[in-house]
Amino acid sequence: MKDTLLLIDGFNLLSRGYFATAYGKPEDELPRNEQGLLINGVRVFIQKLMRLIADYECTHVVVTWDVKREETTRRQEHAFYKASREELPSPLLEQFETTQAVLTALGIEQLTHPPFEADDIIGTLSYRWTEDARGMCFVYSNDKDLYQLLNETSAQILAQKKQELVYRVEHFVEEFGVTPERWVDIKALLGDKSDNLPGCHGIGPKSALPLIQRYGSVEELYAQIDELDDTLKKHQKKLIAGYEDVLVTKSLAQIQCRIPTLQEVDMDSFLIDLPEELFYEMTAAYGIKAVYPDTLRPRLV
Repeated sequence: MKDTLLLIDGFNLLSRGYFATAYGKPEDELPRNEQGLLINGVRVFIQKLMRLIADYECTHVVVTWDVKREETTRRQEHAFYKASREELPSPLLEQFETTQAVLTALGIEQLTHPPFEADDIIGTLSYRWTEDARGMCFVYSNDKDLYQLLNETSAQILAQKKQELVYRVEHFVEEFGVTPERWVDIKALLGDKSDNLPGCHGIGPKSALPLIQRYGSVEELYAQIDELDDTLKKHQKKLIAGYEDVLVTKSLAQIQCRIPTLQEVDMDSFLIDLPEELFYEMTAAYGIKAVYPDTLRPRLV
């Protein structure tokens, strides 16, 4: 049986768990454990992590965390990058530290790698896993930036209201009509308000998709900018005016999949080695109720 790697976008899961359980509640109404630590987001995080390990029969797991925005290469080179984002609430930041402590106690591998972002760590590890032909890699995040990492053995688990969707490369091709590596070119034209990426002013989804479907990349699009198809010539002036913004947006949206210092990391250091007794001891110590994955039992006997 082949191995299965689970890559968790840590802040994506923690923040969604926190806001889902804190909505409309003042801080003094949020649950705390016996040590007085807030645990509403932590509890959702650990419960979800264990369910994912069980549901997808994961053998290896890594939780990736972002560094502070000011520490990233993207922000250092472009001050506008993510500049519009608000600061995270202090109860969430407190639970970030608690979540890290719980994961450490459980022996779950965590990675933060300045000046790179969590997406870059996920990109590098997922590519290595694919190249080594280890088996399936599942990325748990609702961040569509990660679509560019999809391939035959790498899928993204998207949280939806009623159930999760395992979004695979064939879903992407059916939805967008291009291969996943072209997602960054689509985003280069569209921009991204959440990351404060400009894209090309006046180019929306109905324009960006046909352009990339026809020309394959923004580089090839601009190489043929004077000879656009008749049906696409109406976008010419906007594209020329937005040239610099498009190139900058693509460079910032491109996930780095070759972080040099992660090329030699032993992928088996991410093997899940979590005895059931330790699991219940540690979760009880933090006031978290969660179920131990059945799939881990046979391997630890």
